[in-house]
Amino acid sequence: MAKNHLKRIISPKTWKVKRKLTKFITKPNPGAHSLELGISLNVLFKDILNYCKTTKEVRSVLQDKEVLVDGKRRYDPRHVIGFMDVLSIPSINEYFRIVFDNKGRLVPINIKKNEAEQKIARINNKKSLGKNEFQLGLNDGRSIKVKDNNYKVGDSLLIKIPEQGIVQHIKLEKGNQVILVGGKHRAIVGEIEEIKGNLVTLKSEGNSIQTLKKFTFLVGDKKPLVSLSGKNE
Repeated sequence: MAKNHLKRIISPKTWKVKRKLTKFITKPNPGAHSLELGISLNVLFKDILNYCKTTKEVRSVLQDKEVLVDGKRRYDPRHVIGFMDVLSIPSINEYFRIVFDNKGRLVPINIKKNEAEQKIARINNKKSLGKNEFQLGLNDGRSIKVKDNNYKVGDSLLIKIPEQGIVQHIKLEKGNQVILVGGKHRAIVGEIEEIKGNLVTLKSEGNSIQTLKKFTFLVGDKKPLVSLSGKNE
């Protein structure tokens, strides 16, 4: 059985937590996000949002308040919430999206209620179901069935949550906007200049950056379709 905690000092660098505050920190349940790209609700409420001081308080909030992740009610302090996920607490009119700060750490930024009804997800895999129907596997663990073969691995979808209806299809092609989710340039946002094999070259603030295709996460065409930064950074 996997341990519920890990040593705080060796927690992923993407976690915005104090390394020497306590010996252990809550490990999220296995789920849609890797340990590097996801944190537990317990860590989010205690260490990052500073809404609670103890795990007992977090449990109370999750039981007494309507706390939604991507539009679905969550009760477990160890539930994983990760990059691009939306946290909603309607009773206090608070809505957040999980993004990267300028140091590549996962942070919640405040967003408006209407933006909390949508998110961007990347297509990680695709398989044919026959009869011109396909199943798209997204980075956040969800699957969507489509009847259009125009969707490709590496593309992104702007979807409604929790219904997961497709609002917009963002293609992995020159001119579109990406944020880097891995490598030494994590958190950089830029425009695709060239795609060659597994390498992508993008322009960001006048600089040309080359990275692996697997580190790119499409967020828009002429500009990002959702907020990627905010006062919580």
